[in-house]
Amino acid sequence: MNLPAIKAIYTFEMARAGRTLMQSIVSPVISTSLYFVVFGAAIGSRITEFEGVPYGAFIVPGLVMLMLLTQSVANAAFGIYFPRFTGTIYEILSAPISYIEIVIGYVGAAATKSIILGLIILATAWLFVPLHIAHPFWMVAFLVLTALTFSLLGFIIGIWADGFEKLQIVPLLIITPLTFLGGTFYSINVLPPFWRTVTLFNPVVYLVSGFRWSFFDISDVSPGISLAVTFFFLGVCLVIVWWIFKTGYRLKS
Repeated sequence: MNLPAIKAIYTFEMARAGRTLMQSIVSPVISTSLYFVVFGAAIGSRITEFEGVPYGAFIVPGLVMLMLLTQSVANAAFGIYFPRFTGTIYEILSAPISYIEIVIGYVGAAATKSIILGLIILATAWLFVPLHIAHPFWMVAFLVLTALTFSLLGFIIGIWADGFEKLQIVPLLIITPLTFLGGTFYSINVLPPFWRTVTLFNPVVYLVSGFRWSFFDISDVSPGISLAVTFFFLGVCLVIVWWIFKTGYRLKS
């Protein structure tokens, strides 16, 4: 394992987050705070609680997951796309570093930034609502697994995209809508039976449900199923990344 090479990529990507602190950290935190004000205060005054949990606290795991998913994808996608755009990716590919080490460097940095952001948002939530984490270990496990999985997805998108516009297509048109419809601000149990069944085909439901269970010990689906779906999605992303480097898709041309 070429640790100095991994460290070089990882350090460069983490330093980039420091140079864009307003965009990387401050903006998502402000956006999340607005969600707390709008949904927690305005709607929370009409919906007092869900399954015994105050509504303001109930939406916290969903909001953390919303930012975690979008930022993981965005960080990883831009991190690998920019070297392709400038042509420096060929210097990396010709260096004595394996594909696995390249992925670890870029995906590890993107996941780290997303986890830090998730923890900052979680700390910010404590300023608005009282929180109790029922299962701290599983909270961290879901946080890390989700960040890694969607950073891998972002890495795939960054290689697939052939323009800056395409970097925004999947996060804006697919991931964000799926997150809003995945139980971020409500329990899917309040939906009519037909729509509840349809919603179960949304993979984000399992991520939000598992993460919320780690806080309040309540969930829309079994925590075991949530964990299994997360690992399955992680495995799919790993297979796609392996295929990309094996075939040289969008890297050798």
